[in-house]
Amino acid sequence: MTVSPSTVVLQTNIPGAPDPKRGKVRDIYDLGDKLLIVVTDRISAFDVIMPNGIPDKGVVLNQISLYWFKQVQGIIPNHVLSTDISALPEAFQKAKDQLLNRSMIVKKAKPLPAECIVRGYLTGSGLKEYRKTGKVCGIELPKGLVESSRIPEPIFTPSTKADQGHDVNISFEEMKKILKDDVLARKVMDASLAIYKKGRDVADAKGILIADTKFEFGLLDGRLILIDEVMTPDSSRFWPKAEYKEGVSQKSFDKQFVRDYLETLKDWNKTPPGPVLPEEIVVKTREKYVEAYERVTGRKFGDFRF
Repeated sequence: MTVSPSTVVLQTNIPGAPDPKRGKVRDIYDLGDKLLIVVTDRISAFDVIMPNGIPDKGVVLNQISLYWFKQVQGIIPNHVLSTDISALPEAFQKAKDQLLNRSMIVKKAKPLPAECIVRGYLTGSGLKEYRKTGKVCGIELPKGLVESSRIPEPIFTPSTKADQGHDVNISFEEMKKILKDDVLARKVMDASLAIYKKGRDVADAKGILIADTKFEFGLLDGRLILIDEVMTPDSSRFWPKAEYKEGVSQKSFDKQFVRDYLETLKDWNKTPPGPVLPEEIVVKTREKYVEAYERVTGRKFGDFRF
């Protein structure tokens, strides 16, 4: 596959529509009583957005989220209203090529000011903290765990939600103080663990280990709902089950492939602007995302019926 810039949606541009709020990956349009979320092909690493994107990445993230929203709707309601872009105002109808398969119309909820992370395996910042203290976010873990060890029981390890810079791991007690509502905090933790366990079991049967994942929740008319994205390769670590080996770093279906490449660069200090990703890295990363979609959903890429 040769990557043409025209095959990558780095940002949406829709004349006549309100200016969107642009995050690292999503362009969010305020439609008054609801939102339109468009998942672009932007890719970030080390909190820096790369200048070129990954073709179809936004489609993969959007479709995997739709799959999981449906799978876990019995655990908690979510923000999805529709994926029917024909119901959008006229300005958006003229930009269908920017929206098709990569957008969803959602309820407008008030996001909670905390990231809700569940870990089933020990890696990343959790491993670093464990090596120093034997704990992760205040939760004591068994002695002798190593890189990629399975945690006996999944743990809820929230973090702050930083608009800029890095999120910071916090304890459940600290999250309760941030939310100022102990009952709500408990609901968030219970929902996070239940969703993760459901996703872990579904993915395990399909040859994928979900090592950890991040959820976001919001309040709508005082009711807790699941928002943003769910168990995608951007919000989770996906490992191939057949190749899992405790004690070493795992291969993955997420953007770890991009991070590994960037770690080899001697002349980039992980600050903006990010370096242009070589075509080989772009192509291989796209393959990882598409494979994740096909494994998780059991459908060929392009078969979107959720």
